[in-house]
Amino acid sequence: MFQDRADAGHLLGLHLAAIGVTASVVCGLPRGGVPIAAEVARSLGIPLDVIVVRKLGLPSHPEVAMGAIGEERICLIDAGLVRRLGVTQDEMDAVEVRERAVLNRRAAALHAQHPPLDLSGRTVLIVDDGIATGAKASAACFVARERGAARVIVAAPVGARDAVTRVDGADQVICLELPADFLAVGQYYRDFSQTTDADVSRILSVRPLR
Repeated sequence: MFQDRADAGHLLGLHLAAIGVTASVVCGLPRGGVPIAAEVARSLGIPLDVIVVRKLGLPSHPEVAMGAIGEERICLIDAGLVRRLGVTQDEMDAVEVRERAVLNRRAAALHAQHPPLDLSGRTVLIVDDGIATGAKASAACFVARERGAARVIVAAPVGARDAVTRVDGADQVICLELPADFLAVGQYYRDFSQTTDADVSRILSVRPLR
């Protein structure tokens, strides 16, 4: 159980340093992954950036991911789940259009104040507050690859064991905790208060740039 995202990020950063993980830049996933990524960046002494992704929730159960989207027009769909549940193309398109609009607004607002770092040829460490399905982490990996990353590592304080194996596009996935009874990311934090866009912008405003 982590006290909050800062505590989780501190512990994750210590673990990554202890096992010898090296990267050129840490990319947090807004919003909840950014406070954790900031602590990791501080522990490893490397710059902080963000990659904006959004979950694509099932039309009937929005909390359940049928895929995810990211910057650079990345879109990943769990074809097996969609097929089993009979989600139509029109339904998928409607969800993507709605979530893409949110993603574009958030990315534009963040990057207007904090331009993205150059990832070309770099090892990128992608950090979120947890891995529940692997969809968002996978989308972020493909965004990093599209931006020229040579190697991609995904790290989180906690993750579902099956979800971690489903992260696509990563060279390595690291979690501090992989509980057998995983239900939701928030159950492993005493304080899982929402991170706001203002919080993300404030954290990025003091990031080291390289």
